[in-house]
Amino acid sequence: MSEVFAARRGLLRDRFAAVGSSAALVSRPANVRYLAGAAPPGAVLLLGPGGPAADTLLCPSPPTGDPAHGRLDERLRQTVLPNHGGDAAVAAAQAAGAGGADSLAVEEHHLTVARHRALGSVAPHLRFCDLGGAVEQQRMVKDEDEIACIRIASEITDQALGELLESILVGRTERHLALELERRLVDHGADGPAFRTSVATGPNAGLSGHRPSDRRVEEGDFLAVCLGANYRGYRCEIGRTFVIGTTPADWQIELYDLVFAAQRAGREALVPGTEYREVDRAARQVLDAAGHGHGLPPSTGHGVGLEIDEDPQLTPAAMGKLDACVPVTVEPGVHLPGRGGVRIDDTLVVRQEADGGPELLTITTKELLAL
Repeated sequence: MSEVFAARRGLLRDRFAAVGSSAALVSRPANVRYLAGAAPPGAVLLLGPGGPAADTLLCPSPPTGDPAHGRLDERLRQTVLPNHGGDAAVAAAQAAGAGGADSLAVEEHHLTVARHRALGSVAPHLRFCDLGGAVEQQRMVKDEDEIACIRIASEITDQALGELLESILVGRTERHLALELERRLVDHGADGPAFRTSVATGPNAGLSGHRPSDRRVEEGDFLAVCLGANYRGYRCEIGRTFVIGTTPADWQIELYDLVFAAQRAGREALVPGTEYREVDRAARQVLDAAGHGHGLPPSTGHGVGLEIDEDPQLTPAAMGKLDACVPVTVEPGVHLPGRGGVRIDDTLVVRQEADGGPELLTITTKELLAL
């Protein structure tokens, strides 16, 4: 893996050198992990000056070796700050100036104003420029090892959800079910949940980002769950909707079929070269044509990887086109106030049509089951 991380850092070095910067400071944790293999708390990565041999991970305290933080590229230099708990970014700027750099590219979108000022105070002769989203852009297209981790995270998530569906649900609270799902993720090998698990019942079902409450599951409810596993830092997402304890009502079947059709349209649009907004439009127009255009979530999906919500964003105004080997979610939903709603969410990898088209990673049934 050392060669992989070195190649990633090399690509980034080419990008900041092209805009006239002699060094770069990477501070966003997911970006640090992508380039260094690990991101201990508070660590930053300094690239240059002096070429690849001078690349250094600076840590405010000795790394604990916690697997959740990743596994550091063994060829990368590592420096622990002498003052325990100091700001590694400030130390990196100071080191860059002392090493002869005349400019330093930084992730302005991650640094606070106060932190940016602190960098300038210890290296007043450095010219600071914005690295922008250069690392995030690199991270969008995944290699097959990264996709394999997301695939395993998806398998773990499918297992956890499948086991829950075999248990008695009536009378249990949303909060209890969410905690049980997260425990099952860990039992099956996850480092933890990819994000806060959502369980929504009855009138809460279909609400985007619903936080589990003490509401108890009742017969006839829609039950909507959204969860994902974190495996070796890589994440996935799945969302399913079921009916509890009885044959679904006509309105539930109609609403479910509609969201299913929208989700299928979004999945089928995942072709390399398709504009992000066209994927959103494919799903959104199905719901809009049925009279549910108002109140829809602002996004049909998003990228996944070292973060659960990363580029690309599948929104009406998103600019850009899909590449192959980009994992994304497709997650349309409809919520009817006071009644509930439906959300169907999958993680897929964009593939060339010659390779079989989009690869579905989350395979739990999308049939409207009565549990």
